[in-house]
Amino acid sequence: MRPFIHTVLSSSRPYALIEPVEEAEALGIPGAARDGGTLRVELGDEGGEMLRGSALQEHLEKALRNLRSETRPVRASGLSLDLSRPLTMGVLNVTPDSFSDGGEHFSAKKAIDRGLEMAEEGADIIDVGGESTRPCSHYVDARTESARVLPVIEALAASLDIPVSVDTRKPAVAEKAIDAGARMVNDVSGLREEGMMRLVADTGVAAVMMHMRGTPRTMQDDLSYNDVVHEVMRYLHRQREELLDAGASLGQVILDPGIGFGKSPQQNLEIVRRLQEFRCLGSPLLVGASRKSFIGKVLGAETEQRLEGSLAVASVAVANGADVIRAHDVAETAKAVAMAAALRPVRERS
Repeated sequence: MRPFIHTVLSSSRPYALIEPVEEAEALGIPGAARDGGTLRVELGDEGGEMLRGSALQEHLEKALRNLRSETRPVRASGLSLDLSRPLTMGVLNVTPDSFSDGGEHFSAKKAIDRGLEMAEEGADIIDVGGESTRPCSHYVDARTESARVLPVIEALAASLDIPVSVDTRKPAVAEKAIDAGARMVNDVSGLREEGMMRLVADTGVAAVMMHMRGTPRTMQDDLSYNDVVHEVMRYLHRQREELLDAGASLGQVILDPGIGFGKSPQQNLEIVRRLQEFRCLGSPLLVGASRKSFIGKVLGAETEQRLEGSLAVASVAVANGADVIRAHDVAETAKAVAMAAALRPVRERS
């Protein structure tokens, strides 16, 4: 397993947090253990001089290059996503109870029509979900979820030249969706369900791996973090390494910090503010903050009044390194994303 390296360059004294700590300490590198298992190494002007000549030097240099380089394309089975510009993923919920648009597209025909409309509005990916994952939502069995999403995925995959994604935690649903034409699995549980990593590895599809504590029903029960960015990054690194050990390739993986999933409003804001730090992991980043409750908390706005807040978060996320923005309001978001991308610094070719 590759070491987990979290570089923080925005501090007045740039540093790197490295795990496993035993590997760094065995090399005689000075530093202080953090949280019992993480070594903090001051980088200074030399960008890690104390690591020079060690086995960790190459890993640190790669993490630092990831921060300033263009994101590498997603290369998966039947799918290639150029991420030299940020993409917009349209949210298509075929559910009666999703927090924002539950019931609006519950029939297959309405969902298909909306998916086609999103493509015309500028969506680069359509994400089809059949189970609400809002806080305290109820579990939907695989048979019911499949019946909701499969006709929609099959129709959109046959009609569009942009990829269709399935938003599911269940390997059984994901497998049928892939057979129906889905080329991406977007899993809020981080591919934790037994068999999901094996399915992704065997089929070669792209996978969005998200951070969430517990389940949608329990995720808001424990919001305690010492450092929410560090702990979410560490989780995503470990899940990704497990997926790679199962036989998947790095090019299949997109990481999602899980805005609104087991985080307080302030923690969500902190993640967006410090999103650039996630880029040192070297995988594309997806941010899904559209219409979420933390925006409502800041603006004092109900769900249907959160467009401006959603666009502001999307723009800042792109400026801070997001590669994919998942959104309900596709036409407006695609324009905001394009403008934010034009304003951010030019990145090095990877």
